Amino acid sequence: MASRVLLRRLPAAASAPSRRWLSATTAFRAVQKNVPNPDPTPDSPTVAVIKDRAPFMVPTYVRPAPVMVKGQGCYLWDMENRRYLDFTAGIAVNSLGHCDPEISKIIAEQAETLIHASNLYHNPWTGALSKQIIELTHQTGAMRDAAQVFISNSGTEANEAAIKFARKVGRSLDPSGAKHEFVSFHNSFHGRTMGALSATPNPKYQTPFSPMVPGFKYGKYNEIDPLATLITEATCGVIVEPIQGEGGVHAATPQFLAALRRRCDEVGAVLIFDEIQCGLSRTGSFWAHAHPTLQAGNTPAAHPDILTTAKALGNGIPIGAAIISGKTVAPHIVPGDHGTTFGGNPLACRVAHHILERLAEPALQENVLARSNQFVAGFKALQDKYPGLIAEVRGQGLILGVQLSPEFIPKAGDLITAARERGLLIITAGEGCVRFVPPLNISEAEVKAGLKVLDQAFEAVRS
Repeated sequence: MASRVLLRRLPAAASAPSRRWLSATTAFRAVQKNVPNPDPTPDSPTVAVIKDRAPFMVPTYVRPAPVMVKGQGCYLWDMENRRYLDFTAGIAVNSLGHCDPEISKIIAEQAETLIHASNLYHNPWTGALSKQIIELTHQTGAMRDAAQVFISNSGTEANEAAIKFARKVGRSLDPSGAKHEFVSFHNSFHGRTMGALSATPNPKYQTPFSPMVPGFKYGKYNEIDPLATLITEATCGVIVEPIQGEGGVHAATPQFLAALRRRCDEVGAVLIFDEIQCGLSRTGSFWAHAHPTLQAGNTPAAHPDILTTAKALGNGIPIGAAIISGKTVAPHIVPGDHGTTFGGNPLACRVAHHILERLAEPALQENVLARSNQFVAGFKALQDKYPGLIAEVRGQGLILGVQLSPEFIPKAGDLITAARERGLLIITAGEGCVRFVPPLNISEAEVKAGLKVLDQAFEAVRS
């Protein structure tokens, strides 16, 4: 009952909510802790709702207490009407912000027209989205041989499709099945289904579910010399993130990507770029591998045989895609090689079609670069103000990482909490890296406000 009352009292998203509905206990705690957004107390309506419902959910996540109920632009509100500036964007998903009115209108219109008819039949939007992805990819100078698209429901599913397609190419080139090995790299993250998990060499994720799918080998990111023995005639596919997101915001060197391309060409392996987090203008370039920092001077740019995407593609609507080369992959894929029940449904594809058009706009990409410079300048100022706390600032565009110093890494969780209780949502990546992946249309004023809160969080944790 308390939760329903609070939800009814939430204001329209377009208006700035007041704090008059904070409980007396929460308000008292705010005064005591001198923070504007203290986490809900054990006797709060929020915790009552959580205790009522959490026992029925499989406990695969560890979450703080706030229950998010409304979003608008770069902000979220919880059920007790606290407002948060969101620098996570749903883990790089809401690149156009929360509850964008144009997207909401399209969802409503398509929901009244056709949501699902299955892949037994054509619909207007699966093909339209696929054509748009290929045309935009060519227009932006990325993946030169991009020809066809498989639409899925998520990034993990896109990577599963890529793994299957690479295995199919290997089987076509060598019917004996010997060409089946896969190569991925340490600190990568490609998903949690068994194929994608097998390409994610992190014991924390793999060990409880071992053995993994056989045939996966792992190399060190950005190390070129071992590639000659790591990628062999038995290799059917190599998967790599041009910028590792979950692993700590590490960027590949252009020389490394070029070396991967050369070695894959030598042995006939499929090169897969996982741009699920770093693609779709998050670096300021439509695709990350076409970003100027990933070009190796006079060396030809590295282009993939398969490119996977998701996250920003739907701005919260579940959708992913695997883009395949018309030369090295498409000739080997035939009807029946892969499928999906929900992937390519007209609702998700129509939404993604609209989103892609906006993500490709030069004005949005210019904002990404401007806000990136603003963020980096702010991080450098914090690095000067708190010597010994920040070891490094990494990333491109609006996929940025602030690496905490070794002695401060154990305090990463405290920093996340301190920021949240001051109204800012941030997340970690890798070991002690604070990751920033806000909406791409974030404003100068919002970045400034967030950096101010981040300063306060660093001060609180240091103290």
